[in-house]
Amino acid sequence: MKATGIVRRIDDLGRIVIPKEIRRILRIREGDPLEIFTENDSVIFKKYSPLGELRWLAEKYASVLYKTSGYPVLVCDSDTVIAVAGLPRTETIDRRVSAELDHMVESREFFKAKASDDKVLTPIEGLDIPAITAATIIANGDTRGSIMLMDKENAGTEAGETEIKLIATAAAFLGKEMED
Repeated sequence: MKATGIVRRIDDLGRIVIPKEIRRILRIREGDPLEIFTENDSVIFKKYSPLGELRWLAEKYASVLYKTSGYPVLVCDSDTVIAVAGLPRTETIDRRVSAELDHMVESREFFKAKASDDKVLTPIEGLDIPAITAATIIANGDTRGSIMLMDKENAGTEAGETEIKLIATAAAFLGKEMED
């Protein structure tokens, strides 16, 4: 554990304020669920990821999608990569999503690469592999993450109708799984 030097008091209702600096660094927003753990005399708050609960399913789906499409697949919750197929796990799993991808998800947008367009989505911090297409995963009306096909060869590949439908279907399926 890393000490921050910040001390806060619990109010009469048992609440504590998480400092703005820490919320900004950890990308904790109003309404985000936090999971609470205890260890000895410590209380640990961890961002809860409903999509993370389906990691096993996301990994299987990513694997099948990779075999079907031939493109590497990433599945991310709101903060990190939770499943990967077609790219090295050690380089991708648990890496933070880029501000670009975070904005796309919060805006509930759909991304598709076009050969005639300079717009590129590099979804993972520190990893310069662009996405061909990406979709936001939505469950019960809330954004939960994203799924995307990647351009491993960095060849400026344009997303075709098949890739767009595959990724839209995958996002809808994972969103529906979180609702049930």
